[in-house]
Amino acid sequence: VLSESGNLISVFEHVRIATQLEARKFTKMSTSSEEKAAANKLETMRKAVHDFLHEKNAFTSVFELAEKYTKVDRKYIFLGLLAVLGLYLVVGYGAGLVVNLLGFVYPAYKSIKAINSEEKDDDTQWLTYWVVYSVFSVLEFFTDILLSWVPFYFLLKCAFLIWCMFPITNNGAAIIYHRIIKPFVAKHEKEIEGAIGMGARFARDAGKKATAVAKEAAGHVDLRQLQEIHDTITSDKPEKQD
Repeated sequence: VLSESGNLISVFEHVRIATQLEARKFTKMSTSSEEKAAANKLETMRKAVHDFLHEKNAFTSVFELAEKYTKVDRKYIFLGLLAVLGLYLVVGYGAGLVVNLLGFVYPAYKSIKAINSEEKDDDTQWLTYWVVYSVFSVLEFFTDILLSWVPFYFLLKCAFLIWCMFPITNNGAAIIYHRIIKPFVAKHEKEIEGAIGMGARFARDAGKKATAVAKEAAGHVDLRQLQEIHDTITSDKPEKQD
């Protein structure tokens, strides 16, 4: 019996050791895959920044000239400008205006280019950005008093907008849209359509009432009296002398 028990314990011990080895191997594989995914993501972001800085437009031509005269890679010039921008958003005046311009002017320019191009992927990318930007602006309007007390708020907002417009497929706007906005709209689509229809009916009824009131007011105007007033005004004007 003792021999049988010893053999059974030995078997369990081997099973435990084998399980631990497999778990360690799985953990290493998972860590390796996560590190590889992170490295691929960083490489994608690096390539996106490189392509962005080497586009042919008025914005990148400034970096091209700076690179030519300073002999410094435009990538480092761009990073330096980002650092200066971040510092200004912390201590500078008019940081809110600067961030709003950043979140509107460049995306508007890219949206115009997307409209004029034959590709559809860039249309989807910038439409997604404007949907997220609109939702963010509405939320910001109602929480402005609270957000104004958040330290480095404009710096955080700038980083958020850059993340949303970053020139990669899975940027911030795409993540927020597909994970939050799209499911919410799909779940409450009937309620949203009903509210839009109610608003349209209200505007149509208000327009009809305003038109009826204007017609009723115009019907009470005495045209003869208006003509007499006009004749009186014109007769009071001094005649021109030759």
